[in-house]
Amino acid sequence: MSRHPFLISIPHGGIRVPAEVSEMVCLTKSELVFYSDPATRALYRFRERVSAFLDTDISRMIVDLNRAPYHLPPKHPDGVIKQKTVFGTPVYRNGSIPDIRIVHQLLMEHYFPYHAAVDQYLDPGQIAFALDCHSMLPHGPPGHRDAGRERPLICLGNNGDLHGEPRPGSLSTCPSAWIQALAAAFREEFGAKGEVAINRPFSGGFITNAHFWHKGIPWIQVEVNRDLYERGGADPAFSVIDQENLNFSGERIWNALCSFWDGLETSGDCIDETIQ
Repeated sequence: MSRHPFLISIPHGGIRVPAEVSEMVCLTKSELVFYSDPATRALYRFRERVSAFLDTDISRMIVDLNRAPYHLPPKHPDGVIKQKTVFGTPVYRNGSIPDIRIVHQLLMEHYFPYHAAVDQYLDPGQIAFALDCHSMLPHGPPGHRDAGRERPLICLGNNGDLHGEPRPGSLSTCPSAWIQALAAAFREEFGAKGEVAINRPFSGGFITNAHFWHKGIPWIQVEVNRDLYERGGADPAFSVIDQENLNFSGERIWNALCSFWDGLETSGDCIDETIQ
């Protein structure tokens, strides 16, 4: 079976806490699992179907690969080295944070190698399209722009407006026709199960934007609502993965991606259209 010319990036799928900070972390195992994104490694299990696949075993609560490397604590408590979870739970005991030498070590061992690998995989001769793959909580957590509001079933982000068009003064990470076509493919695959939104509540993150700027290969950030496969709501202690729904949802995501790409190949847009 031929592989699709995609790069799949899964930056939040790990739950490992490195030894350098293990004695400092106060999150429980269930909290680490909940606030990381381990189900995404099964949800987007497309390693054998795409040209390039990249994930990590490190927890995003320790090193968030989808943040800028200079967004450091205490100025950026939700930055690359986190001080608290999205619900305000401290990551480290007594409100402490790792000292700058440990921060540097964490970035050198986990952050920069991931981004170097992304950059290496983005060979225009092999990769035509890249996706940064995530899940999202069913409702916006406190402090977020959509706090308390119900989230769509699927959110696709290209740093554009609600139609995928470039916003004034910024670049979108793929053509609007691409993100609109992918949204249509998800709507066709998932039917009436929920809304497919563009750039709401997320319009993309550091990975999609930084690597699009560097290589110019189109990127879309994909966010899938955890309600598709998770029970227990927003409580880490009661969160349970429905493995059957998780596997089924993954196959439907793949079907949508294939339908989208087949449509672009048929129209020639995957070759002829350039980033606006």
